Amino acid sequence: MMKRLMVMLMVSLFAVSAAYADLPGTIKAGDSDLVLNGSGVRTKMFLDLYVAGLYVPQKTNDVVSLLQSEDKLGIKLQIISKLITSEKMSEATREGFEKSTNGNTAPIQAKIDEMINVFSSEIKIDDIYDMVYEPGVGTNIFKNGTLAKTIPGEDFKKALFGIWIGDNPVQEKLKSSLAGS
Repeated sequence: MMKRLMVMLMVSLFAVSAAYADLPGTIKAGDSDLVLNGSGVRTKMFLDLYVAGLYVPQKTNDVVSLLQSEDKLGIKLQIISKLITSEKMSEATREGFEKSTNGNTAPIQAKIDEMINVFSSEIKIDDIYDMVYEPGVGTNIFKNGTLAKTIPGEDFKKALFGIWIGDNPVQEKLKSSLAGS
């Protein structure tokens, strides 16, 4: 039993290491590049779910200020667990918005619902979701490199990115990793 547990742990660690290697140093935001500020793994109940990378115009440790800025901003999520399904991703995203907005999702509920629709198709290991905010355009949401939806509004941007880097993030350790700490 102990041997089997060790093998499962080693496989899990290898999967995370491989996933980290897949995050590029830059992503496109319109006609400019954003640089990788930091990356980390979202875990829940000791399970690794996805790798996240935060992309910014220039590296910073003060990621909370990014929510208030009008700069371009991006986050990349790479699914690393077969436990992530459309339903679970939708539910987790709704919970993230609840935390990010301190329970006040009503003003952007229609926008949240639009985003949740992006998760309606099957989600598989190695699927990649890019969410890139551009001032004047909104948040472009890509699945595996294909634009799935553009959601306008700085209010939506603040709530969305607040899920990971706001005052009440889904996971403090992940926020710290995204800050490059």
